[in-house]
Order: sequence, then structure tokens, then C-alpha cells
Amino acid sequence: MTKYFIMMAVRVLCFVLMAVITPYGWHTALFAVGAVVLPYIAVVIANVGDDVREPAAVSPLAALPEKPDMPARPAEAPAQPTVIEIRESRPE
Repeated sequence: MTKYFIMMAVRVLCFVLMAVITPYGWHTALFAVGAVVLPYIAVVIANVGDDVREPAAVSPLAALPEKPDMPARPAEAPAQPTVIEIRESRPE
């Protein structure tokens, strides 16, 4: 915002100097170009967003509620794994 404000202040100054300074000459054209081009440049610079800060990464584990009744060690694996077997037969 500060850069945009400064560039718009310079634009207003260019516009005022363009109208006030006489006799008109090459400097008047220079002020006119500044008054016309500066808004575009100011918007482009303001939209670059070099002051945007990315938030720090947060662990997804922080969102999980703590359960005091949870066992301290992982659950034991079952003695016999459960196996599901699917057999397909061709229709004849």
C-alpha cells in the first residue's frame, strides 16, 4: 500500500506540474506521460504482493484430540490374518 500511495502522489504531482508549468514544452509531455503511465505501473507493483507471508506449516496431528485412555503401545496384530478369497467362474 505504501508503494501504491507514493506512486499515486507522484502521479498527482506530475498532473499538477503539467498544468502549472509554462511555457509548455518537452517537459510538459514528460509530465503527461508520467500522469498516464504511473497508475498502470502502481497497480502492477501493488499486485505483485512481495509482502505476502505464507503461514507456517501446522502439523495435522495438532488437530486430533488427545485421548488419555489410549494404550501407550500399538495394538497387537491378530494371530491369524483374515483372508477374503473371491473366485469368479465363467458363465458357460
